[in-house]
Amino acid sequence: MSRLRALALLTVAWVGLVTVYGVADDLGLLGDPPAHGKPARRVPASRAAQADIPASYLKVYQRAARRCPGLSWAVLAAIGKVESDHGRARLPGVRSGANPAGAAGPMQLGIGRGRAGNAWARYGDDHDHDSYASVYDPGDAIPAAADYLCANGAHRNLDRALYAYNPSWSYVAHVKAVARRYAARQSGGGRR
Repeated sequence: MSRLRALALLTVAWVGLVTVYGVADDLGLLGDPPAHGKPARRVPASRAAQADIPASYLKVYQRAARRCPGLSWAVLAAIGKVESDHGRARLPGVRSGANPAGAAGPMQLGIGRGRAGNAWARYGDDHDHDSYASVYDPGDAIPAAADYLCANGAHRNLDRALYAYNPSWSYVAHVKAVARRYAARQSGGGRR
């Protein structure tokens, strides 16, 4: 019985350690420090990103990230994936209307109709200069999302900015995991 008890305690301790390590990694406590206003390295798209992200969206993600020093295009792309599968999801609010929380468009920005707030009123604009500002247009919505993240400190603390975007730590962890998958590893530099 004492061997079984010792094994059970060891298992519980191991699971606890792995859980704490995973949460710390998800929160960015073990990874690279925040960028502190430095421009983000231009990280190429991984094969997974190239296969999953429509080319027109990829260009907009890359261009929009330049609006916020230290913000990676892969983070914007990860938000686009999680929120709407890069505009391909057939969910309420992606192409018209709003979801039950009051968010709309491929980046699911709040449009003032619910708990999602009204980020679009503050950050939305005709960013693609087609004479029409639309939360449903990725050329307008993606730069608005970049501006929102930047205004919420993405250059200082990405986790807090992502949490402001969607107040869920599991959301933050999910977005960061997708972003890591989208960013190609650079060769020759060892472990990053």
